[in-house]
Amino acid sequence: MSTLAQPATPAPAHFESLLGRLQQVRAATERICAPLAIEDQVIQSMPDVSPPKWHLAHVSWFFEAFLLTPYLEGYQTPDAAFDHLFNSYYETHGRPFPRLQRGLLSRPTVAEVYRYRRHVDQALGELLSQPPAAHADEIARRVELGLQHEQQHQELLLMDIKHILAQNPMHPVYRADLVAAPGTPLSTLGWHGYPAGLRHIGHAGAGFAFDCETPRHRQFLEAFSLASRPVSNGEFLDFIMDGGYARPQLWLADGWNLVRQSGWQAPLYWLRQDDAWQELTLSGLRPLDSHAPVCHISFYEADAYASWAGARLPSEAEWEVAALAEPLHGNFLEADHLQPVAAAPRTDGPIQLFGDVWEWTGSAYRPYPGFRALAGSLGEYNGKFMAGQMVLRGGCCATPQAHIRASYRNFFYPHMRWQFAGLRLAREA
Repeated sequence: MSTLAQPATPAPAHFESLLGRLQQVRAATERICAPLAIEDQVIQSMPDVSPPKWHLAHVSWFFEAFLLTPYLEGYQTPDAAFDHLFNSYYETHGRPFPRLQRGLLSRPTVAEVYRYRRHVDQALGELLSQPPAAHADEIARRVELGLQHEQQHQELLLMDIKHILAQNPMHPVYRADLVAAPGTPLSTLGWHGYPAGLRHIGHAGAGFAFDCETPRHRQFLEAFSLASRPVSNGEFLDFIMDGGYARPQLWLADGWNLVRQSGWQAPLYWLRQDDAWQELTLSGLRPLDSHAPVCHISFYEADAYASWAGARLPSEAEWEVAALAEPLHGNFLEADHLQPVAAAPRTDGPIQLFGDVWEWTGSAYRPYPGFRALAGSLGEYNGKFMAGQMVLRGGCCATPQAHIRASYRNFFYPHMRWQFAGLRLAREA
C-alpha cells in the first residue's frame, strides 16, 4: 500500500490544500477522457486493458471504499453493486469483479459513471471540510493515497486508450492538438561512471512514498557506467535490421519462446508500410522518429538489445544512485507530447532519466530488506504483487510530474509492452 512517509497531525489548512489538490487531480482524469467517444469508453482490447469508464468508476470507488464509507457518517453509495463491479483486486475488502470481464459491463452507462463521480466528489468535500478529529491523521493519509492512486490511473488510462484505438484499422486519432516533438537531433551516446561503494537506496522519508519504496537501506555497488541517454528508435531499428528478432543467442529462453509464439518483429505500435517504418501514436499514425527514445518494448526485448549492444540493463539500485543527483524534470504528462521525444545533450550527467519512457532495469520486483505490508485491505496495494515482475524506473511521457521521484518503483511482467517502456544501457566500469 501507499502511505505518507511521515504522518503528522493535519491542521485545517492542510485539509484545504488536500481538497484543492483533490479537485485538480479529479478534473485532470476527466480531461484525459474528454476526447473519447462513448463507444471508446467501453472497450477492453486485451485482458490487461480496462475500459476507460471502468477506470473513472474504480478511482471513485477507491475513495468511497477506503475513505467515505468508514469515515463520513451517514454516507450512502448510489448503488450497492458498485462495491463489487469496481473493486479491482482487494480480496480482503470484498469480492472483486473478474478483470477479464470488465469489457462486458455495458451498465452502468458512461453517464451514470460520471454521476457516480459527482456523488463521490461531493461527499469528499463534506468529509474534508469537517474531518472527525479522532481520525484526522488517517483520513489525511488515505486522501494522499487516493490522489496518488488516481494519478497512477491517469497514466493507465492513456496506455489503455492508446491500445484500444490501435486495434482499429482506421487509425483513429485520440487528440490532433498534441504538442509536436521539438525536432532535437539525437545526441551521441556517451557514458557516465559511478564509483564503487556503499549506498543508501529507498525513500528518504520526506513526503509521500509507496510502501514498496521503503525501508531505506544500504546496498554495496560495484563501479558501473550508465549510458548518457535512452536507446533511440533508430538504434533499435539497427538491432532489427541486424536480425535481432531472429537470433536466439541474444534472448532469454522465455523471451525467445514468446518471440516465436507471438511473431514479434518490432516494438508494439510499429508498422512497416512501403519500406518505411511508421508508429501508431495518440495523435495517429506518424513516421517513426528515429531520434526519439524507443518505446513499447518488453523486458525481454530490452534485455536482448542490451546483449546485442554488448552491454546490460542497469540494476534498480544503480539507476537510483545516478538519478538522485539529477533534477526531476523531463517530458511528463504536462508537456502534452504524450510520446517520447529527443532531448538536448549535456556533458555533466545523463539526460532523460525522468520522463519520456519508463526504463527497464535488470532487477526483480521484490521487497526491500525489512519490508512489511501494512495491516488491512490497503496492505494489498503493492505487497502481494512482489513476484514474477521486473522493476522500471523514471516515469514516462504519460506520468504526472508530481507523481514521480527517484525512489519510485514501477513494475510490470517481463512480457508486457503496452506501457511506455524503453531502456538505457549500463556496463561494468
